[in-house]
Amino acid sequence: MSKNSIWPLVLAVGVLALAGCRGIPTPEESQARRGLAAVTDNYRPNQQKPGLPVLTPDTGLSNYLAYALLNSPTVNAAYGDWAASVENITVERSLPDPQITFQADIASIVQTVMPGFQQEFPGPGKLRARAAVAGAGSRAKYFAFETAALQTAFDLKKSYYELHFLDDRLRINRETLSLLNDLERIAGAQNEVGKGTLQDVLRAQIERDRVSTDIANLEDSRQPMLASFKAALGITPDQPDPPVPARLETTEINPDSAELQRIAFARNPQLKAMEADVRAAEAGIALAYKSRVPDFSLGLMADVKASPTLFRPLAGMTLPIWRDKTAAEIAQAQALELAAKARLTAAQIALAVDFAEQSFAYREIGRNLDLLINRLIPKARQSLEIARAGYLSGTIDFFNLMDAERTLLNFELSAVESRTQREIVLSRLSLLIAGEPPAGTRLFPSEETEPSAATKISK
Repeated sequence: MSKNSIWPLVLAVGVLALAGCRGIPTPEESQARRGLAAVTDNYRPNQQKPGLPVLTPDTGLSNYLAYALLNSPTVNAAYGDWAASVENITVERSLPDPQITFQADIASIVQTVMPGFQQEFPGPGKLRARAAVAGAGSRAKYFAFETAALQTAFDLKKSYYELHFLDDRLRINRETLSLLNDLERIAGAQNEVGKGTLQDVLRAQIERDRVSTDIANLEDSRQPMLASFKAALGITPDQPDPPVPARLETTEINPDSAELQRIAFARNPQLKAMEADVRAAEAGIALAYKSRVPDFSLGLMADVKASPTLFRPLAGMTLPIWRDKTAAEIAQAQALELAAKARLTAAQIALAVDFAEQSFAYREIGRNLDLLINRLIPKARQSLEIARAGYLSGTIDFFNLMDAERTLLNFELSAVESRTQREIVLSRLSLLIAGEPPAGTRLFPSEETEPSAATKISK
């Protein structure tokens, strides 16, 4: 093999060697990849959805939550966005691909043949600054993933409680309907012996028909509630309806408002995402200042026809002379930082207001429940019994009897509604405000490992 024919081979080998090169990961990239690997091992092992828990009426709520988190397309989409953002860190910190160059001088014949390659080198610190921006953006995507998971858990618990307490509302209305049928019979009997009027019978029938319609409406409301429950589980409309847990499991959180608020401001994933946006904006400012630093390129060409072989080194440097462009990039980055900080402050204020409102709602519901269960409902039952006895003896008219019945019904329904709202408020406080993982699952367990938090989902 001639000397001249060696150079194309050497060049080809060099290009192939460069094709297998790997860059040096930044600390942000390494941490993000550890976090992604920890989550993927449990959430999408081998990039496949793991086996879902079997759902039965006797299945605990934790299994339903695990099913929802593993199956929700919203959570899966947020996971994909986060995984893509982790890969983007590698893209941003990597050198541009080298270029293969070719040059030939041709007159009547080919006089020179000069293959070569060239590599561009961004100015000092630029790749690290780009990686920092991408790393902060990836951290924000991580917390978007966490927010999606917690929102899914909340949606499931909300629909679960609404379905459970729907049965209580139906039970109360059916008991009332049975009572009204009894009162209608009593009113008819009183009318037959001249102690009551036909108006009493009609009033009982009117109230009975109203309660019957309420029962029909409640039964009809089960379908949209079940659709919400099904959607929270990530089950498509063409799939069979899931069973509903038969046993009620309440939410358990620390009722200490001060401690819960401290956890909320330290743990809330939406705030964490906005903090990451601020970090990304700060990194963006550093990157904008780097635009004043020139980029470089180095290359080498070899004339394989010359003897001896002629080498032509290449070098280049950009000239960042457009000062108004550089100033605009810096000003843009600073404005983005200002906006990110303002959004973070606004979110902190909104979180404080939301926390105060939900905490007040929890305390108010607790007081109302205590009033209804321990005082109003027992007295209303006693009042109904007295009114019923009074009507039979002729000392109380039927209007007062019906008023006592309606009062008891409203109190009992109010108690059920209060219990429903209490569970929803507690779920909102623990999941969406405090950012705590639902009972029975372990999501993003420690702040020290974010965003490389290990995710463990109980099945």
